[in-house]
Amino acid sequence: MPSIILKPNKEHRLIAGHAWVYAGEIVKLTGDAVDGDAVDIRDHKERFLGRGLLNRKSQITVRRFTTQKEEFDRMFFKRRIVAANAYRSGDTYRMICSEGDQLPGLIVDRFGDKLVVQFLTLGIDQRKMVILEILQELFYPTAIIERSDVPSRKLEGLPETKGVIAGKLEGKTQITVGGVKFELDLLEDQKTGFFLDQAENYTAVAKHCAGKRVLDCFSYHGGFALFAGKAGAKTIESVEISDSAVARARVNAELNELTGKIEFQCANAFDVLKKGDAGKRQFDVIILDPPTFTRTKQNVADALRGYNEINLRALKMLPVGGMLATFSCSHHITADLLKDMVVNAAADARKTLRLVKMLTQAPDHPVLLGMPETEYLKGMLLQVI
Repeated sequence: MPSIILKPNKEHRLIAGHAWVYAGEIVKLTGDAVDGDAVDIRDHKERFLGRGLLNRKSQITVRRFTTQKEEFDRMFFKRRIVAANAYRSGDTYRMICSEGDQLPGLIVDRFGDKLVVQFLTLGIDQRKMVILEILQELFYPTAIIERSDVPSRKLEGLPETKGVIAGKLEGKTQITVGGVKFELDLLEDQKTGFFLDQAENYTAVAKHCAGKRVLDCFSYHGGFALFAGKAGAKTIESVEISDSAVARARVNAELNELTGKIEFQCANAFDVLKKGDAGKRQFDVIILDPPTFTRTKQNVADALRGYNEINLRALKMLPVGGMLATFSCSHHITADLLKDMVVNAAADARKTLRLVKMLTQAPDHPVLLGMPETEYLKGMLLQVI
């Protein structure tokens, strides 16, 4: 088996449970291997640390799949897929979550009898057909939709691609999450069609919305607003910059018999928050669930300024007893950075905050303790006291 040999002192992160080997950590490659092949990972004394898939086009040159000397054959992938599915329940969930399920580069979301897949790395893309065969054998989906239309594939030397690759997909798909109905376009909606990572947070925040004035910013298809409506909120305003997303949110409101109970605004949330602050508007619950403000370490400072701006404006509109649910979905914004930012925003707003609950991604998006990158969704539910 070909091997990559690490530089001295570059093994500690892998021993602690991380799955990535970067190009700058490698001394040499022994044996004949082409990109996409399995290779052993060895420290500078050539002690075995695991086995992964090679891609010298990527800065993440090897992604580790196992710490054992296993062959990456059909049975290997079937075992991993069966184990991943056994960890979940229900009929709508993330079935396979890349490194979180020791299948780096593979995402599979289940929406009833349909599967949405992403093949994000060269090694996984080369094994696409065997993975599809296993998914069909185990789950009998009526359709498998590929959503590998993500920029990260370019870093692997792969083109973006999407389409129905098995079965038939006819029209929109309807799912129910926490008793709330959503209509999805699995070919066109963001990511794989739905933000399953927020499923439990919708319910956690909705518990505080009964009889309250609610503002849901960066609402997309209305997730938090719809749950607030179901929970009996007094008034709900939903802010989203995409007109097509707002149109879908209106459809979702109708599906849940909430038509007329939610005011939808197609607007920039930054502008709405600034205007609301200037107008001394007040809400009882404000949700801030923005898209990632940074995909690189270099832009963290700029991102934190953006987070500070929206949190400061929101806090100024919350009276004593008011609740703020604030999130970051960038793995470069750590939980400590998020906390520090909110502390600073609260000081500027002259507000004292109580931490009600730390919020994170749903359990079907597993976090590996030795791999901080797998814990990308951080959030807090806070109360002004």
